[in-house]
Amino acid sequence: MATSMELRCWGGDWGLPSVHAESLVVLAYCKFSGANVTVSPIDWTWRTLTVTTPELVCGDSTVTEPADILNFLRKQRFNADFELTARQGADTMAYIALVEEKLRPALLHTFWVDAENYANLTRPWFASRSPFPLNFLVPSRHANNALSRILLSKVESPLYSITEVEGKLYSDAKECLNLLSHRLGGDNYFFGNSPSSLDAFVFGFMAPLRKAALPSSPLQSHLSQLANLTSFIDNILAVYFSGSRPGSPVPVQETVDANLQKLTQLVNKESNLIEKMDDNLRSSPQHKPRRPEPKPCLANEGSSTPA
Repeated sequence: MATSMELRCWGGDWGLPSVHAESLVVLAYCKFSGANVTVSPIDWTWRTLTVTTPELVCGDSTVTEPADILNFLRKQRFNADFELTARQGADTMAYIALVEEKLRPALLHTFWVDAENYANLTRPWFASRSPFPLNFLVPSRHANNALSRILLSKVESPLYSITEVEGKLYSDAKECLNLLSHRLGGDNYFFGNSPSSLDAFVFGFMAPLRKAALPSSPLQSHLSQLANLTSFIDNILAVYFSGSRPGSPVPVQETVDANLQKLTQLVNKESNLIEKMDDNLRSSPQHKPRRPEPKPCLANEGSSTPA
C-alpha cells in the first residue's frame, strides 16, 4: 500500500491554487507527474508561524524547498522529466537557475517591498487571514525576510542604494522573461507536448505576477506584452487546475494559433463540400456558397518580445 503524501502550502486566491510561487511550483509538478498528494493550506497561527512552505510530508519523511520536494517525488517514481534528453535536462537546470537568480528577487520586491503593492494588496491579504495580533506580525515578518533576501542576492559594488538595486532587479527580470518567451516560442510547453519540471518552475513564479491585481507593477506590464507566456500560464490553469478535466490532459495550443487552426479547418471543410456539390447546384444563384469572413488573427504575436 502506497504511503499517502500531504503537501502543506499557502492558500489560494486570484484564480490560483496558491498565491505562493514556491508552492505553485510543487503543485504544478504534482499535477504534471501524476503524484497524488493531499493539499493542506496552512493557517497563520503561532504554531505555523515558523513553518517553511511548501512542505511535503510522506510517512516519517518531511521535505521542504521545491527542488528537494521534486527530487523526492522522482524517487517515488513521479517523474515529469523522464522523456527529456540529456541536453534538455541540462537546459532545464540552466533555465531554473536563471528564474531563481533573475526573476525571483524582482517578484519578492514587487509583492513585499514595493510600498503601493504591499499596502494595497499583500499586507491586507495576509492580515485578513491571520488572527490578532498575527495580522500585524505575519506580513511584516515576510516583508523583512523578502528585503533581506533581495539585498543578499543583489547588493554588489557599485550598487549601494535601494534605487540602484531596484533598477538592476527589474532589468534582470525583464531580460529573464524575454529569454523565456524566446525559448518557449509557439510551443505548448518548453520541451514538446508534455510539461516538465521547467514548466512547473516557470508557471509557479509567473502565475502570481499574471493574476494578482497589482496597483503598481512595471514587471506585470512587461509580462502582459509576452502573449506566449501569458497563454502558457492560462493554459496550465485551465488544463490542470480548473477541476473539470482531471487525469491526463490534452495538449493545449497557444490561443491565437488554436483560433487560426480552427478557422483553417473550417475553410478547408467547406471547400471540400463545395467541390463535391453538383455543378448545376453550385451554379444556381440561390445556392451560392457562402464563406465565413476571416477573423482577425495575431498569429505572430505569441512569440513577440517587446523592446
